Amino acid sequence: MNDLMLKMYINVKNFVEREEGQDLVEYALVVAIIALGAIAGMGKLAAEINSAFDQVSTTLSTAVG
Repeated sequence: MNDLMLKMYINVKNFVEREEGQDLVEYALVVAIIALGAIAGMGKLAAEINSAFDQVSTTLSTAVG
C-alpha cells in the first residue's frame, strides 16, 4: 500500500512541476500584446492616411477646377 501511495505522490509531484507548456503560454501572451498594440496603432494610422488622401483630393480638385 505504501508503494502505491509513494508512486501516486511522485506522479502528482512530477505533473505539478512540469514546465513544458509554460513557454507556449508566454509566447501567446507576447503575441497578444503585439496584436493589441498593432490594433491600437492602426486607428491612428488609418486617420493619418485618410487625412493625406483628403489633402490630395482637395489639391487635385483645386488644380482641375
